[in-house]
Amino acid sequence: MTSDVTDPRTSTGQRDKDVGRNDWLGHPRPLARLFVVEMWERMGFYGMRALLTLYLTKHFLLSDHAAAGLYGGYTALVYLTPLAGGWAADRILGARRAVQAGALLMAAGYFAMAFGGSPARPWIEWDGTRHEISMSAEHGPASAKPNRRTVLENGKVVTLVQAEDRSLQLRDHFGRTVRSIPEGKFAFGSTPDRARLWLLLFALSLVAMGNGLFKPNVSTMVGALYAAGDKRRDAGFTIFYMGINLGSMLGQFLCPLLADVYGWGVGFAFAGCGMFVAWALMSFRTQAMRTVGRAPEDAIRWVGMPVVILVALALVPPCAIALSGMLEPAAPQGEGVLSYLARLPAMGKVMLGTFAAAVPAILIWAKANGSAAEFRMMVAAMWLISFNSVFWSLFEQAGSSLTLFADRNTDRSVFGLFTLSAPQTQNFNSLSIVLLAPVVSVLWGWLGRRGREPSVPVKFALALAGAGAGFLLLVLGCQSAGADGRVGLQWLAGLYVLHSLAELLISPVGLSMITGMAMARVTGLMMGTWFLSLAMGEYVAGMLAQMASAASAGESLDPRHSLMIYSHAFARIGWTALALSAALLFLAAPLGKLMRGERAWGARTAQ
Repeated sequence: MTSDVTDPRTSTGQRDKDVGRNDWLGHPRPLARLFVVEMWERMGFYGMRALLTLYLTKHFLLSDHAAAGLYGGYTALVYLTPLAGGWAADRILGARRAVQAGALLMAAGYFAMAFGGSPARPWIEWDGTRHEISMSAEHGPASAKPNRRTVLENGKVVTLVQAEDRSLQLRDHFGRTVRSIPEGKFAFGSTPDRARLWLLLFALSLVAMGNGLFKPNVSTMVGALYAAGDKRRDAGFTIFYMGINLGSMLGQFLCPLLADVYGWGVGFAFAGCGMFVAWALMSFRTQAMRTVGRAPEDAIRWVGMPVVILVALALVPPCAIALSGMLEPAAPQGEGVLSYLARLPAMGKVMLGTFAAAVPAILIWAKANGSAAEFRMMVAAMWLISFNSVFWSLFEQAGSSLTLFADRNTDRSVFGLFTLSAPQTQNFNSLSIVLLAPVVSVLWGWLGRRGREPSVPVKFALALAGAGAGFLLLVLGCQSAGADGRVGLQWLAGLYVLHSLAELLISPVGLSMITGMAMARVTGLMMGTWFLSLAMGEYVAGMLAQMASAASAGESLDPRHSLMIYSHAFARIGWTALALSAALLFLAAPLGKLMRGERAWGARTAQ
């Protein structure tokens, strides 16, 4: 695993000679190249992510449950693969060539997603007869308007409408109900192209493999630009992270726009083009990069980029098979927690088992090999790592349940001037980060100078509270929904503002906490556990989104019914988050003492 630290193999004098000192905005000139590279990569990554859930439910007509599970499995892989990617850069390729290889794999994945084929064919069955459903195509795939679904009944075209009581109404072209079929007497389904669905699974696995090589190592290159003690370092990373937010805003705006105008394939292909630009920027006219990101002197020379890419490609099929397990039906209700865990897909069992084993294993090792103070700090770190996983499971509803809510139950008109598509609403997060990050930074500085800056556990607790408050704010907005079952855009925007503020409370301090508190002998293992907690949070995010499942395959919902489902699920998530926040606030004082190596309760004793 790599980290954003200076490469000890490069002397300070050589680094200053290689990258310069005041070439671009007072920073080494390679920072400009890395800023643009990261911007294009994040544009592709977040652009594709913005489309993914809607693509699964509207093109392949997967149920909400299957789409949420697949989304959670994919994003979990995205956070697992950097562990191997960092090692490959450290021991084989160097950061720059690892980034090049990752960009090629991600571009290949996005371009593969552009070949989704024809949409799945929906059908409905009643009275033992299956009827093919015809769907209108009067709007772009990522837009808000509900599809008009018709079937042939006794030689006449009738429109399918699901009422608020879940009954199915068949209406003629005058809007009169010619037949009403009660709930339970009909079933929706679809016939997806299985080959294209498997191509999608392989494409997502390619993106995950490429991300593992790309994401950790481009940040490592930024860190390598600065010598130890260089005060420009924090400002340099601030500029770099602006590239992340700029790229995510562009991707979440442009990819959905292109998908609406030209189709899903063009939206995904544009994400692939962004990755290809990132690869080109890292591969051509790189004189300004000089020695930044070069392979270490003790690299395994006989293993080159082709071998690393072949190994990554060999891992794609097993990852695709693991993702296919996320498409399995939900476990029956009322079986209990143990039965539910037993029925988890293979990926869920492996991740949950690994995380459950890693935390106590590290503590046992620390108890046996470290001092009492080190052990207490490790205990605090494990607590906070676990709460970090909970936070990201809440925050990452943005790409799944919240996107479906935006599509089905949000009036996305902006002051009557224009209308956002459902994926474009995710930009409220990026915009809020850009606007709030300076405010939070100034606030911490002001409080720090007065000795009143909150501790790390308190910041984590406030982040959980912010996430829960965002969901409850949206639930409040659901109470004011119109007769069409849609809430005003301001309620969803308010959720994203609160979630972004919560992100700023927890995200910047997490890695710093781990590197500062971990025992020197297990820093790499602790970083691995941190990334595992992120992956676990992403996987659980998919499970939470399944709680808000509102539609089965090919189903057309009454917005009032889906509003009820989302409101109930978001209320449960919100109140649970507030309860966990209160629990962490209660633990904040003892955890703070543990982080300083002190006894949590009782008088401090000499070691």
